[in-house]
Amino acid sequence: MNRTTALQIVAVPGIPLVKAGDDLATFIADGLATAKLAPQANDVVVIAQKIVSKAEGRSVDLATVVPSARAIELAGQIDKDPRLVELVLSESVRVVRSRPGILIVEHKLGFVMANAGIDQSNVGPTDGVERALLLPVNPDASAEALRKRLGELAGTAPAIVIIDSFGRAWRRGTSGVAIGAAGLPSLLDLRGNPDLFGRILQVSITGFADEIAAAASLVMGQGNEAQPVVLIRGLSWSAPARPASDLVRPASEDMFR
Repeated sequence: MNRTTALQIVAVPGIPLVKAGDDLATFIADGLATAKLAPQANDVVVIAQKIVSKAEGRSVDLATVVPSARAIELAGQIDKDPRLVELVLSESVRVVRSRPGILIVEHKLGFVMANAGIDQSNVGPTDGVERALLLPVNPDASAEALRKRLGELAGTAPAIVIIDSFGRAWRRGTSGVAIGAAGLPSLLDLRGNPDLFGRILQVSITGFADEIAAAASLVMGQGNEAQPVVLIRGLSWSAPARPASDLVRPASEDMFR
């Protein structure tokens, strides 16, 4: 069970603009050292998906994208750039909903999200090239690699959560969501534990990594805050590590597909 009574949530300073091939773990280790935040057991380093994708070279020059007939037709219906729609379709397994200005798809990774997570905000062309940024190919593997590298650099390997901003069915506004994780249980299955009055919990499963993502988002921000890495200290857990992919509800359990 999680017995946390207080949390420290701190933006890691000094993270530069990230480009393809950069050693992101070194940037984070340097920022932690600058802030005198040597990693401790059960620390969680939360990282914005954008800088992971940038470091992994997941940007696409839109001038190189040739829209298919399907992308052109759909783009006309929803008033979006056909090149972006082509990228969305190429990263997805199906279109869930579409209407003017909105394209909700099921990503190849299983996430149901707007535009397959493809984004142009904070991508910032400096050479006149119009780019779009895709999700990491395997966010859980990215998290594990960053955790291992941070352990080598800092002596202690903190848990890693890679997050993105998702809209939510039935609720307005976006919230931080975990798309990659390593070193912690993304899900905490509380079934079989007693509640305050000794009653056994029957259905309680906590999206632990998503709750961490939402907390970190309060510090990261969504615009020009330039705080893409956050350290969370004070959490506790005893369950074994589980990847963020475990957060995706299987089709057999999904009442709305």
